[in-house]
Amino acid sequence: MTADDLLATRKVSRETLERLMVFERLLRKWNGAINLVAPASLDHFWRRHALDSVQLLDRAPAQARRWVDLGSGGGLPGLVVAIVAASERPDLSVTMIESDGRKAAFLEAVVRECGIASRILAERIEGAPAQGADVVSARALAPLPRLLGLAERHLAPEGTALLAKGAAHQQEIAEALELWRFSIQKWPSLTDPSAVILEIKGLSRV
Repeated sequence: MTADDLLATRKVSRETLERLMVFERLLRKWNGAINLVAPASLDHFWRRHALDSVQLLDRAPAQARRWVDLGSGGGLPGLVVAIVAASERPDLSVTMIESDGRKAAFLEAVVRECGIASRILAERIEGAPAQGADVVSARALAPLPRLLGLAERHLAPEGTALLAKGAAHQQEIAEALELWRFSIQKWPSLTDPSAVILEIKGLSRV
């Protein structure tokens, strides 16, 4: 999948596309030094990373104003969400929490070069100040029972968690329901037939 293929699947502005190209360039530049993503995945950036991330933004409530991405790492989905939102939803502020200082520096570099207004918190998710976010996102961060504990800390009471999960998602949901109460909507992934986006609301401990 190329940038043009992304445009055929999910329209974005020319400015957004140029920013995503900056992100791709910096991801390739930094990846050898700090292992942000699997090297082989870089050849599939536009599908595996860009489209896979932007589909979370498309599931966010229209009234959302504060988005927090947990364990942002190489900026997926947080940076993609921030880049696309800069043009499409300028009233949506995006904060990325990443405890690894080198990865946080990478995120800062992309935000700076793309000219977008996003915050990077170089702290542990468990120790960062509670964010009261309308949306919390995460991708490949932790099994769902633990991930919901991290999300709950930073969600507003009426907030929504948008969590990318793979083939084992049904087992993770079953395990999470032993510890948590929540309503859930499963959306099929646009990039992987075995994966889903979990839309979770009403999160509370059992």
